[in-house]
Amino acid sequence: MTRAYNSASRQRAAEKTQDRILDAARKLFSRGGLDGVTIAEIAKHAAVASATIYGLFGSKTGILRALMQRAIFNADYDQVARRLQVEEDPIEQLRLTASVARAIYDGEAKDIGLLRGSSAFSPELKKLEHEFEKRRFELQRERIERLAERGALRAGLGVQEARDVMWMLTSRDVYRMLTAGRKWSSDKYEKWLADTLLDSFANRKRGTH
Repeated sequence: MTRAYNSASRQRAAEKTQDRILDAARKLFSRGGLDGVTIAEIAKHAAVASATIYGLFGSKTGILRALMQRAIFNADYDQVARRLQVEEDPIEQLRLTASVARAIYDGEAKDIGLLRGSSAFSPELKKLEHEFEKRRFELQRERIERLAERGALRAGLGVQEARDVMWMLTSRDVYRMLTAGRKWSSDKYEKWLADTLLDSFANRKRGTH
């Protein structure tokens, strides 16, 4: 019992240290950009040794990856993702896709919006964004394939074309144009996206709804 308690205590302490480092890095990156901040500066602001940061994250790119993971795959995302995982109806999965996009981009805007602005031309950021886009594209595969398998994909629309269009419609650029550019609320964006996905892909006469 004592050993288990000590292990859990060490785990909580490690998580607090990681959060402190990430919080310090986010503030510094937002002010000076990714390329303008050193590991030593992050360590100083987080009150840890530089070796601790290297041990936990490996590099500034590792820190940035962890920041993006924390912002993108946040509590709201986890909640929607669980609903999506157990949902069998491909039409309802389309609706939930809009909720997933909103959760991701709302989290990004809240937690790392300033960082993106100050590090827009950073090669590390561009590389990580490319990795995220590839992952996002693959995560959407099953939803489109299930639509096709159930006969619920709009007639004349192929799986690959549907995947390409879904990836475009659910992109960060579309979210930013509508919310930041046209001042749409997140609620309005989510409803528009859900309606657009259904209109674009769903053969509702053949679906389960």
